[in-house]
Amino acid sequence: QVHLAESGGGLVQAGDSLRLSCAASGRTFTSYGLGWFRQAPGKEREFVATINWSGVSTDYADSVKGRFTISRDNAKSTVNLQMNSLKPEDTAVYYCGYSGRYTNTRFLKTPNAYDYWGQGTQVTVSS
Repeated sequence: QVHLAESGGGLVQAGDSLRLSCAASGRTFTSYGLGWFRQAPGKEREFVATINWSGVSTDYADSVKGRFTISRDNAKSTVNLQMNSLKPEDTAVYYCGYSGRYTNTRFLKTPNAYDYWGQGTQVTVSS
């Protein structure tokens, strides 16, 4: 079992920045994929960003490209999401996901690729 704990959400104004963090613990795999998704009220969970095992390859949703940056520290089993120039439409609950089956970003852009999820952290951006 893998446990994920997100932190860093909050209430900010448009144009501000936030940094989300997610720490993995428990019986982690030797190599694994990580990603961030978000879910707004009444909407499906949507892909935000993902990063491969080595951290060299990343991929982003078009809506966040150039504003968000995903990074990971395998020694600490953490993944971070730096969010800059936040917009009201970024308001959602943000979830980090852990995949023991896929480590390539090509396969990490759908929720079905992930085996474990964190509890989520609320990000609210006011206009």
